[in-house]
Amino acid sequence: MVYAVVRSGGRQEKVSVGTIVTMDRVKADANGKIQLSAVLLVDGDKVTTDPAALAKVKVTAEVLNDLRGPKIIIQKYKNKTGYKKRQGHRQELTRVQITEIK
Repeated sequence: MVYAVVRSGGRQEKVSVGTIVTMDRVKADANGKIQLSAVLLVDGDKVTTDPAALAKVKVTAEVLNDLRGPKIIIQKYKNKTGYKKRQGHRQELTRVQITEIK
């Protein structure tokens, strides 16, 4: 079985061909494809971690859709001073499907 660990944003994901991954928003090319950089490659019993060898590895993914994550509420409160602050955030995300590991 061939799989790779790829870097996407500030996280690393274990992927194989056909895996669907949700990652931070990325821009795709005109065909809706993106290239991901590999950190580790496992091909059967052979494990590759050498940066020079991993520079030749290409992990191609197809963008399925763009979406937004769940709402996160940030609240700050200080007792006896009347200070209250409320803020919300929704992360911009992209869902991709891995099409090729070469």
